[in-house]
Amino acid sequence: MQHQNSVFHALTKHIPWPQFERLVAERKADHRVRRLDSKSHLLSLLFGQFAGASSLREIEAGLTSHQCRLYHLGAKRPARSTLSDANAKRPWALFADLFAYMAGEASRPTRRRIADATRIIDATKVNLSDLSAEWARFSADHCAAKLHIVYDPDSATPLRADITPDNVNDITPAKALKIEPGATYVFDLAYYDYGWWAKLDAMGCRFVTRLKSNTKIAETARLALPKGSNILSDRIGILPQRMARSRRNPMSDPIREITLRISTKKVIRLVTNDLDATAEDIAELYKQRWQIELFFKWIKQNLKIKHFLGTSENAVRIQLFTALIAFLMLRAANACQRAVVQPGTFARLVRFNLMHKRPIDALIKPWRQPTIDNRQLSWKFEQC
Repeated sequence: MQHQNSVFHALTKHIPWPQFERLVAERKADHRVRRLDSKSHLLSLLFGQFAGASSLREIEAGLTSHQCRLYHLGAKRPARSTLSDANAKRPWALFADLFAYMAGEASRPTRRRIADATRIIDATKVNLSDLSAEWARFSADHCAAKLHIVYDPDSATPLRADITPDNVNDITPAKALKIEPGATYVFDLAYYDYGWWAKLDAMGCRFVTRLKSNTKIAETARLALPKGSNILSDRIGILPQRMARSRRNPMSDPIREITLRISTKKVIRLVTNDLDATAEDIAELYKQRWQIELFFKWIKQNLKIKHFLGTSENAVRIQLFTALIAFLMLRAANACQRAVVQPGTFARLVRFNLMHKRPIDALIKPWRQPTIDNRQLSWKFEQC
């Protein structure tokens, strides 16, 4: 009889295990570890993500009930206390490095010339309990963290991620971002910083963002408007030369202001350093920013980033990066089959069949374990 592994086992094939082992060695993540190595730790947290477990005790109970199937995964059944200690002490950078490597590999097939690359930058808030107040206190009665993402709309893949307390301004991690010369960056009003815009412009990057309603520009030219479009005005000008405290504005090059009416009838002002593209192309670029909002909505609905298994900064970071790794695994597995088109439906079917022995491309249709016929007799082997 043909052997069939579990759905969970098929998902883990999308993890670059040789690279993971190199990262474990570099970070010394298994130094003096006796009970739960990094691989078992990662697989336990991924099981919790895919199965929708809401506590460490659920992960322990779920893996205990399927202990006979952990052998082919190369994992050990963790105790709740051991898993809690690993979340608190194992370096979160190990999971961040694995995510960064997998994100780079996921975007490789759709990479274009850097001049055609688009990067959307945004952040989403993740609420935390009061037990995380030591590092994520936002107000007297509120604790939260921010998940900062650089998103590639061409490959529908998060490329980079950073996690900060909620009181950190969005522009702070953006300034530390490694800029790709020549790329196009799209972002919203949270990244309103003339100094950063000037840095992008100096690196040969194109940027598209919103312009605040009280920002006035000195008009130098007015461009013709396309007929029958929602573009209300298109002009070239100079930003204010002085900022607060009489500081000189570092963004002194000409910029372009495009005013348009969006589908909700609201009028918005876009600003870009691209003086040559059509106004409709610029508006379409900013419209792509909606894709990262859909990404945030999807991971919050389908992955475990609303309820956290630990309260320390290290545990929260590990869980968020594990969720991003799980997203890349689901995306890769979904691309390998054609039976289920919708990613949300595929994620739900994975949850229902996670430890069942069936092919990853047979989650939605009836499937029977193959039987063997010998001497006109047929035995159906029981699944473990």
